[in-house]
Amino acid sequence: MTAAIIVMILVTMVFANNYLNSRMAENEFSAMKQFMQTAALQIDDVAWTIGRTQTIRYASQFGQLSFQSVALNYAVYVNHTNTWIANFSTVGVLMFNMPTTRYNIANNYVENIFPSSRSSFLLQGTTAPVAHVFVIERVPMNDGNYIRVVVAPSIRMLNSTISTGTTTTSYYNCYLPILQPGNNLYRSQSVTLVSTSVNVTTVQNIDKIKISLDFPKSGLGFNSSFFNFNSTNEEVTVPTGSVLEFYTGIVFVSLGLYS
Repeated sequence: MTAAIIVMILVTMVFANNYLNSRMAENEFSAMKQFMQTAALQIDDVAWTIGRTQTIRYASQFGQLSFQSVALNYAVYVNHTNTWIANFSTVGVLMFNMPTTRYNIANNYVENIFPSSRSSFLLQGTTAPVAHVFVIERVPMNDGNYIRVVVAPSIRMLNSTISTGTTTTSYYNCYLPILQPGNNLYRSQSVTLVSTSVNVTTVQNIDKIKISLDFPKSGLGFNSSFFNFNSTNEEVTVPTGSVLEFYTGIVFVSLGLYS
């Protein structure tokens, strides 16, 4: 009888411990979703001011941040005097990875955090983000079995019309943060964002803008279905004689740089 009671107590303790760890991991993952949304907003703040530095700290017992470079490749084409001109930008993505042994929902689970629904990589308006934040669980993948919160840079487009005398010109301004790898020292749970340059490409007298997106590391699983944009091609017809100003902000992403 005594032995049976001891076994029952041990089984109960193991169950209670596993249940407690599971709930702790779930709560932590929920907190990291908010953290990664904050990181996306900080990227927007940092990218357009040269020299600006921002360190964001987090606390995690079960997961860790990682940076995947050369994850998205944007190609921008404009129709200028009946000739297509192209510009290419390759960006990395920031991810929080939690092993599915610690917490999981379902394989191929996707949750859009910001924007809150599946959308284009090209969004218009002053409140549009320059990074999509989403959750994805996909196993197996080359780098391990994780449920992830991903910050993927995207493009914000603004439109304005300026009149000078009898001439009216439409301006289309696009903004894309270029995330590049910094130092990954892992001395602390933090991510540091540093803006190093802001570049602008200006093309006048256009009547159409086309943007396409491809995935250089699709062989590792970081493909179109992983990022889950509703299209990999966007086309915008603009008034003849419009001007495109395409801004790219170089942001170096360092993990655990400060202790």
